[in-house]
Amino acid sequence: MEVVIVPDAQAGGELIAEALAALLRRRPDALLGVATGSTPLPVYRALAARVRAGTADVSHARIAQLDEYVGLPADHPESYRSVLAREVLEPLGIGMDAFLGPDGTAADVPGACAAYDRALAAAGGVDLQLLGIGTDGHIGFNEPCSSLASRTRIKTLTEQTRIDNARFFDGDVTQVPHHVITQGIGTILEARHLVLLATGEGKADAVAATVEGPVAAVCPASALQLHPHATVVVDEAAASKLKLADYFRHTWADKPEWQGI
Repeated sequence: MEVVIVPDAQAGGELIAEALAALLRRRPDALLGVATGSTPLPVYRALAARVRAGTADVSHARIAQLDEYVGLPADHPESYRSVLAREVLEPLGIGMDAFLGPDGTAADVPGACAAYDRALAAAGGVDLQLLGIGTDGHIGFNEPCSSLASRTRIKTLTEQTRIDNARFFDGDVTQVPHHVITQGIGTILEARHLVLLATGEGKADAVAATVEGPVAAVCPASALQLHPHATVVVDEAAASKLKLADYFRHTWADKPEWQGI
């Protein structure tokens, strides 16, 4: 696992956007796994700026969804399909024909979950999966004690997660669905490159547990330690509880520039 400590969220966004641009230069039709929430927004803005400047080409890129609410119509403004259309697809000029996502309105939800895993495999697998992290160490909607071998499946949201997400539903927690479809940890680990971005002091404990703690289901993100190409990008605040922070700064400062992340 590589840990890169950056000054702030904008710097993290620029670093990851450049990695995405470099990937697309190597593989123009790369399948990019994207996440919702406020943390990855600097990445999407920085990548869109590169597209406008002509330094990144997303014309053949494909986008894969990490998770989705169960029961929200696809055109609901807070379905993750709609959110990603606004925050990723439209700014990058990518059409829905290049988008893969689970069906959160399916009558057979387990069947829809299995179908999404098959669709990802049929598309050649995710080349780079962008991840955020919850304060409890969850990735996607794999809450603490999720199986580290889990596949895409339905999950029940914790009450805290529903409270946290109520800000997207006019502050009304009763509007937040109780269930989601999420890529499982086993599914996530199949991506060729995992990039986790964490910013803010509130993520410091989760980052420390992910990077320096044991691999344990109680911290789902710790499963990244098992991946052959996992990158954790954190700002100074999120890195504040890392015991090996100085070592991570040293290794990044001395890394050949051509390697990227």
